[in-house]
This record gives sequence, C-alpha cells and structure tokens, in this order.
Amino acid sequence: MASSNRQVAFQMDALEGINIDGDSTFVLMLEAQERGYAVWHYLAENLSYKDGAVYASAQQVEVRRKKGDHYRFISEPKQLDLRDVDVVWMRQDPPFDMAYITATHLLDLVEDKTLVMNNPSEVRNAPEKLFVMQFEDLMPPTLITRREDEVKAFRAEHGEIIIKPLYGNGGAGVFHLKEDDSNLGSLMEMFLMASREPIMVQKFLSEVRDGDKRIILIDGEPVGAINRVPAKGEVRSNLVAGGSAVRSSLTEREKEICDAIGPDLKARGLTFVGIDVIGDWLTEINVTSPTGLQSVNQFDGTKLEAQIWDAVEAKLKRKP
Repeated sequence: MASSNRQVAFQMDALEGINIDGDSTFVLMLEAQERGYAVWHYLAENLSYKDGAVYASAQQVEVRRKKGDHYRFISEPKQLDLRDVDVVWMRQDPPFDMAYITATHLLDLVEDKTLVMNNPSEVRNAPEKLFVMQFEDLMPPTLITRREDEVKAFRAEHGEIIIKPLYGNGGAGVFHLKEDDSNLGSLMEMFLMASREPIMVQKFLSEVRDGDKRIILIDGEPVGAINRVPAKGEVRSNLVAGGSAVRSSLTEREKEICDAIGPDLKARGLTFVGIDVIGDWLTEINVTSPTGLQSVNQFDGTKLEAQIWDAVEAKLKRKP
C-alpha cells in the first residue's frame, strides 16, 4: 500500500461522461485510491504556467463503481502545483493536436519533481500513426501524403486501401476504398480542406474482418490482449465504433512484434501502451491514452491496473 500522503493527479476528460464499465482511466483511479493515494482531477484546459510553476485548477475526488454515482468531488477547486504531487497521469483523449502538444511541453517542466505517465516528451514524439513507422518491417504497405496522384498510384499497386487522418482516434474518419471506388477524389478534397496535415493510406488488410487485436504492454512487456471484431458491414473494429471485444491470446507473430518494439517502449518511459495488430501487421502504437484494461480484465480474470501501478511505484522508488 502507498503511504497516505501520496498524491496523484489525473489530467483527463470530464468525469461525468466516462463509461465506468469500459474506461481504463477509471480503474487506474480506483487502484490509486485503494493504494491510499489522494486523487485529484483536472481538465487539460485548466493546466497553466506562471512564474516557473506548472499548476492546474483541480479538485480532489473519490471514485466508486456505481453507475450514475461514480464520483464525488471532496474539495473545492484549488490551484494545484504539480510539483507537489507524486504522479501525474496524462489521460485526456486525443485528437493529438497543438493543445495536446502544448500540454506535453508544460508537463515536461515538472518531470524533475513529479513522475508523469507516460513520459510527456516521448508521448509528443510518438503520435500513434507516425511512431509505428519506426518499425517499417512490422507494418503493412503505407503511404503518407497530401498528393492525390500518389494515393491513386498506391491504390493501383495494392488494390483496396484504407484512408484515415493522421491524428484521429476511435476510428473516426477511416474510409475503406475498393479498386473501382469513384469517391477517392471527393474524399481527398474533404481531407485536404479539413486540415493541413497529410493523410495515411494503407493497403486494406482483409484479416480485419476477423478482428483488430489490441495488445496491452507494461514497460514493454505484453500482459494481455483482446480481439475487437467489426460489426457487420463495418471495417472499423474500434469498440466506440460498434466493434465487439472477444477473448484472445498472443500468436507467435504477435509475440515477435512485442519483442521487437518492447525494449524501445521501455527505454522511452512509455509504461502503459496499447498496440493494434491486424493479421501479421502492426498498425498503431497507442501511447497518448491507451484503452482496453477492463476488457482484458473481464476475459482473463486479471487486474492490469494493479500491474501498471506496480510499475509506476517501482519508478517512484527510483526517482531522486
């Protein structure tokens, strides 16, 4: 058990909107509370810097697994100096935009005193769909571009393709185009008008109909997995997009993928990571606000949030 004077702050979305049966941050909060931590909550928009200090307008909170009554603030909002807490969890949902990047820079400033999970500078350097490119031999044929002619040439080479925004989440904005689909030009117009970023184009992996596997890694070691199966007529397997979770274990290929990326994740201080694998291919490395803990726990009878907190407390012991 942690000592009663330990404090943890969760930088996350509003508590009233979370699904207590599926939200990974919720069980991380429950576990912290069970270990005796004072738990604080604040929104990313309430993070500030002044005169060398990074602070947040935060409230102390108690959480419980009771639908419709799962949290209670037990303090008025106060200006919480983040150097005065032991751990800050950066758990707000993407998109990975300039506001997200700014938050990582601010949290960098407290790292000498406070353990930030995951390491904010490494989160900044590892956006989901771009970080995976450092492991090119593990990923499917991929193109990142703003040029329609390159997308057309890629489709001519690979046939069916997936087009998606670089910094989206939850399956939003993911399109499946067949070889003769006439919507490519319109989709390119939509993407290019919506933002200045390139788009990601990948060869369509038919294996996605059998599921898109989410594998949880703690300090680079795989600890559990679920298979997310798309709804009928869908190619998006994200649970928020209607996919369903199915019990799963790791194949030999998936173990190879974890062995290949695990040491790098650990070296970067990316303690809680969720990777996505379709067939034999690594498609994303999720480091911003990974999900899946409760689904794995449900199928495997585990308590992954406790394993994560064990890793966090080991880091606290080593911190000067």
